[in-house]
Amino acid sequence: MSRGKKYVESIKLVDRQKRYSDIVEAMTIVKNMTTTKFDASVDVAVRLGVDPRHADQMVRGAVVLPHGIGKTVRVLVFAQGDKEKEALEAGADFVGADDLIQKIQEGWFDFDKVIATPDMMGKVGRLGRVLGPRGLMPNPKVGTVTPDVARAVKETKAGRVEFRVERAGIVHAPVGRASFSAEALADNFKALLELLNKLRPATVKGQYIRSVSISSTMSPGVKIDPVSVSK
Repeated sequence: MSRGKKYVESIKLVDRQKRYSDIVEAMTIVKNMTTTKFDASVDVAVRLGVDPRHADQMVRGAVVLPHGIGKTVRVLVFAQGDKEKEALEAGADFVGADDLIQKIQEGWFDFDKVIATPDMMGKVGRLGRVLGPRGLMPNPKVGTVTPDVARAVKETKAGRVEFRVERAGIVHAPVGRASFSAEALADNFKALLELLNKLRPATVKGQYIRSVSISSTMSPGVKIDPVSVSK
């Protein structure tokens, strides 16, 4: 596969054999390798020593990144009564019940995250086939099914990132934008890895975090020392 000139030049900025333990240094390299004209996303890929086929080794969660993700998030909330008012006051972009369910069934998806109160899930469940494949289905395990909709909306707007281990045992998550400082990106990265370590399943034996790579949109990856981030 041929690579562009900018990509080839950017590879020279990173030691491909090294596993970096200084996260600020690694983030600085990622920023310097970014050649897109737009503000590229900086993403992390973590390979875990888990088998997602077993329910007790399914790693998923949500973390509020200290510096956000540098993106405006459109939040939809399924709620009624006082909870509808709370969601609107917290900054939700769309709040409703049957009216929103019908719009989504008709093909409307102009939103990025979905939150629901527990009493609404009986109706929201009908949207599982369309929201599920898009990663939008509310789930109590990541805090998107909750009676405290105001808090959920505020956290989502502030940079709350949900993640779930894939079939290959890899977790992908954004940690900011290339325009962020290397220190801010490192803070966000550490918040994500700290939670991943806390979520280690009790049934996992041996090394839990097998490999870690950081990259921006269309840039080469920078490999991180897995031992240094497993502490």
